[in-house]
Amino acid sequence: MCGRFAFKNVQLLLKEFGVDAPPDFGKLGPEFAELSSSDRYNIAPTQPVIAIAVRDGKKQAGFYQWGLVPSWASDPSIGQKLINARGETLAEKPSFRGAYKYHRCVVPASGFYEWKGARGSKQPCFIERRDRRPLAFAGLYEIWERGEGYLETVSIVTTEANDLLSELHHRMPVILDEGNVDRWIDPRTPGSPNLNSLIRPYPSEKMRFYPVSAAVGNVQNDGPELLVPVGTNSLFD
Repeated sequence: MCGRFAFKNVQLLLKEFGVDAPPDFGKLGPEFAELSSSDRYNIAPTQPVIAIAVRDGKKQAGFYQWGLVPSWASDPSIGQKLINARGETLAEKPSFRGAYKYHRCVVPASGFYEWKGARGSKQPCFIERRDRRPLAFAGLYEIWERGEGYLETVSIVTTEANDLLSELHHRMPVILDEGNVDRWIDPRTPGSPNLNSLIRPYPSEKMRFYPVSAAVGNVQNDGPELLVPVGTNSLFD
């Protein structure tokens, strides 16, 4: 699964995807005003995230609340339970099948966190590409409207973990190769079965992870120190 991730070097990261930084968080409300488009090291569910989609015929970055709210939902709080979308059943689940057809996006990230070990003694780890280039999480977005208000929300698609990450968790986000990003977000291509082949584990040999501070467990902590390796086995080749 994916429940926390980091997003740093924003301008450079978005340049990799060929888009400009989105405008501010105005439409998300004043409580998010301080989050701007600066580096973030501990992004959590229900917070705004940057996602890239084709909207109005143009590939563009925008802000979406993390936790998908289906257009038919009566209560937007359902989004708290839909931060991840199981890739194997996207075409079947009512919450995701509409978005999988035409509302696909990419959530860019520098890396993400998972916890290793038994309950009560779990060690957080930061996961990234070996070459430290940006990750492209496959995502889905929806637009939920009620009266004059609306929400634009997103969910991160998951798949079985690769061999490397299986020791941390049995699921991982679907990470797209550079050549498949535009294919995934193209709304002219219905999702199933055309894109099912992209829902697969990212190769183990292209990834690495290392232990980080337990401070990442508190969503109030959001600084670069969260990415600093800790422990005697903190350096991974």
